[in-house]
Amino acid sequence: MLVLGIETSCDETAVGIVEDRFTLRANVIASQVDLHAPFGGVVPEVAARAHLEALLPTIDHALVEAGCRLSDVDAIAVTAGPGLIGALLVGVSAAKGLALAHDKPLVGVNHLRAHVEVAQLEHGELEPPLAALVVSGGHTSIVAMGEDGRFRQLGSTIDDAAGEAFDKIARFIGLGYPGGPEIDRLARQGDAQAIAFPRAMLHDDTYDLSLSGLKTAVIRYLRKLEAAGQEPDLADVAASFQEAIVDVQVKKTLRAARDQGLERVVLAGGVAANSRLRARFQQACEEAGLGLLVPSIPLCTDNGAMVAASGANQLAAGVVADLELGVDPNLPLAG
Repeated sequence: MLVLGIETSCDETAVGIVEDRFTLRANVIASQVDLHAPFGGVVPEVAARAHLEALLPTIDHALVEAGCRLSDVDAIAVTAGPGLIGALLVGVSAAKGLALAHDKPLVGVNHLRAHVEVAQLEHGELEPPLAALVVSGGHTSIVAMGEDGRFRQLGSTIDDAAGEAFDKIARFIGLGYPGGPEIDRLARQGDAQAIAFPRAMLHDDTYDLSLSGLKTAVIRYLRKLEAAGQEPDLADVAASFQEAIVDVQVKKTLRAARDQGLERVVLAGGVAANSRLRARFQQACEEAGLGLLVPSIPLCTDNGAMVAASGANQLAAGVVADLELGVDPNLPLAG
């Protein structure tokens, strides 16, 4: 069974092809980073237009990489939300056209769920119950996957997502876009214990997270040094800021897993590519005796393989959509 997955939720035009749910045949991404870099963030209209231009060539590239033709594909899966509404519409419209023209089943995919399920391409069948931290540019959530495969939200950010916080601080200190990889690189040269930035909500009785106060603390610290005529060590700032984000995410996720009796943890989403987050989760899970499933870095960021994998799971369960499939920019992971 071959499933072609189309991902256009934000600023990556991506197409993946998965065979029999677990074998990756193709994963092609047309990045828009250079288009959005001058603006320091994603411009929705620019993203949608770029998807229009890139999608068909990306599909062709993926078919060549997989060594198959569109007629060999058994189903078309596409991200239906969450994401930018204009960008989502490009992908869903294209998927409907392909499904109709080639008489293929259509599968609508939840972008966040796909971030979790892509782990099956490298780790095999995901065995619930398990906990997952889904952390990306626009979303940060701690969820539990039950025995029935349904997700239940345990906690989420009450303000900025981790990716947003990385982008904002990177821009403030003069780094490039996207900010996450830039902060990660600079932080490797700094001391993560140099500056005691706050860990909001670390010790409360919820699994929620907050990063707005941390972002404000970093900006105030830098402005205070500037007012005093002192030059900040930006590597120490990046390392200490990153450590504050990682610290809360690791501790809250593991607390949720322990409290809920979950023995496995999945780390998913674009920010899961952060080297410090991956290292801290590995260490913490080993110490707690928990299994950790983390996709390789190319499968953490938005990609078509995750959409194809999630779509293949739905197809195997007999869940398909029709040509009335719509998009939902605020589609929740749980519920």
